[in-house]
Amino acid sequence: MKALTKIAPVEELKQQAKRLRDRLRGSGHVMSHSESLELLAQQHGVRDWNTLRALAERSGSENRMLLQVGDRVKGRYLGQPFTAEVRSLTSVGDGARRRLTVQFDEPVDVVTFDSFSSFRRRVSVEIGWDGRSARRTSNGEPHMVVMPE
Repeated sequence: MKALTKIAPVEELKQQAKRLRDRLRGSGHVMSHSESLELLAQQHGVRDWNTLRALAERSGSENRMLLQVGDRVKGRYLGQPFTAEVRSLTSVGDGARRRLTVQFDEPVDVVTFDSFSSFRRRVSVEIGWDGRSARRTSNGEPHMVVMPE
């Protein structure tokens, strides 16, 4: 599998800057969010935040996770961690989403109730090019998040 993530999506870059700012604050260095964005841009080797943002927006197609049948993946399904093999992959509709079938290495318990379990070995979900399903659980998390193993 190839994860073409030369530049993370803009929202992820903003989260990186926030984590950087929080980490530096913990060691006594106080900075604003805009200063942390500028520092992050420099770490990525560009002049400033506006340049980094433009590159991230322009490379949107490069931020696609490319999957093939037989690839190894990891992630979370209904909040549970997993490792799996891609068994099927089909483009859906206009190509913005893909139907993915994975075979889990170990069965995943999809029930969080203490006195009941329901294990799954294989599931099929629709995911976007970012590896996240559009369908969400009641707490707002995607049903599945897939990433390279």
